[in-house]
Amino acid sequence: MAISPYIRRLRELVGNELLVLPSAGVIPRDDAGRVLLVRIIDTGHWAVIGGAIDPDESPEHAACREAEEEAGVTLELGPILAVLGGPEYRITYPNGDQTSYVSTVYDARVVGGSPRPDGDETSEVKWWEPENLPYDEMSTFTRALLGAVGLGEGDPRGPT
Repeated sequence: MAISPYIRRLRELVGNELLVLPSAGVIPRDDAGRVLLVRIIDTGHWAVIGGAIDPDESPEHAACREAEEEAGVTLELGPILAVLGGPEYRITYPNGDQTSYVSTVYDARVVGGSPRPDGDETSEVKWWEPENLPYDEMSTFTRALLGAVGLGEGDPRGPT
C-alpha cells in the first residue's frame, strides 16, 4: 500500500501542505554483514526499508510490517540505531505532497521469507556490501539516514 488510509484522509484535508509524520526504518543485515535495501518504484532510488507509522501502531510493528510489505521478509529487530529528524528527512513526493519524517531506525536480521519486491512500492530488493552501497542512486534522506547510523559514504566511523 503506497499511502495509508490515515494519511490519505489527512491529505484530503490539507492537500500538499507539509505533514510531520513519525516513521520507522530498518536495516536488515545478514551473517556476512550485508545490508538489505529496496529500490523505490516512484523514484528509482535505492532506500532503507521503512515508512510511516499508522495510528496506534508501535514503531517496532511498523518496521516489521514495512519489511514484510516492501521486501517480503520477516525480521527479528535488534537495537534502535537512531531517532532522526530535520531538514535531511524532508521529502516532496512526485505528486507534490510534502512530508517531514521523524524516523526510528532499527538494526535487524531476516528470520523468514525470501527477499522480493512488492511490485507496488518496490521494484527490486538486493543485499549490498556496506562498502559498495549505491550512494549515487539514493535520495538525500537515505544518504543522511545511513550516515547517521555509521553506514554513510565517507563516515569516519565506517560500517557498523
